[in-house]
Amino acid sequence: MIRGVLFDVDDTLVDTRGAFRHALAAVASEYLGDVSHEELLRVWREDAGGFYRAHTRGEISYREQRHRRANGLHAEFGGPELDDEGYDAWNAGFERAFRAGWAAHDDAGAALDALDAAGVPFGALSNAAHAYQVEKLAAAGLSRVPMLVGVDTLGFGKPDPRVYALACERLGLAPSEVAYVGDEFDVDAQAAVAAGLAVGVWIERPGAHSRDVDGLCGDGVPRDGLVRIGSLAHLPAALGL
Repeated sequence: MIRGVLFDVDDTLVDTRGAFRHALAAVASEYLGDVSHEELLRVWREDAGGFYRAHTRGEISYREQRHRRANGLHAEFGGPELDDEGYDAWNAGFERAFRAGWAAHDDAGAALDALDAAGVPFGALSNAAHAYQVEKLAAAGLSRVPMLVGVDTLGFGKPDPRVYALACERLGLAPSEVAYVGDEFDVDAQAAVAAGLAVGVWIERPGAHSRDVDGLCGDGVPRDGLVRIGSLAHLPAALGL
């Protein structure tokens, strides 16, 4: 029995990929000239250096991961190297454009309505800072989703099982009663099941940045606790609600 649902925020409820595209277009205009915005987006989201995941493990600060990624992007596309002062100016412009692009995915509201109608409580667990995600959810019109755990709550994030356990506790349910929904197969669906949650739901958004290459997920129906959906519209059926 699924009695509660935890959601990832970025690229699950909020179209963060679209917001990044908006921010990187502003970066290109200011620093990089005539380059493909889709290529910029691909390199940014790929994060080949693994800096964001190092941040979620508590190894480097948020500022350091973004500074390193900004310089990596510039190195790839011919932009200037950014010292601390240069990065501050870069990040101010990036952040303005990024925030301006925050919007909910079209399928998010109806999925939350369906959970409300079924009497199933929900909340968010994210690998970004708690207050930042509260702002993001509000800007996207999703303030009814309580932000339960961010990467700064314990000083580290997913896939550590302790963050899942704390989020379930704050939802008021045992992990075995909760499903987790996210766009990254490994740190969302797979890690949730490994942490003892009942179901790990991988929503395969266009441009998803980690794939179930071994075909472990059931397609629309959980298999060994893992299920793949292509839209949040399919979430209630996948959870048997």
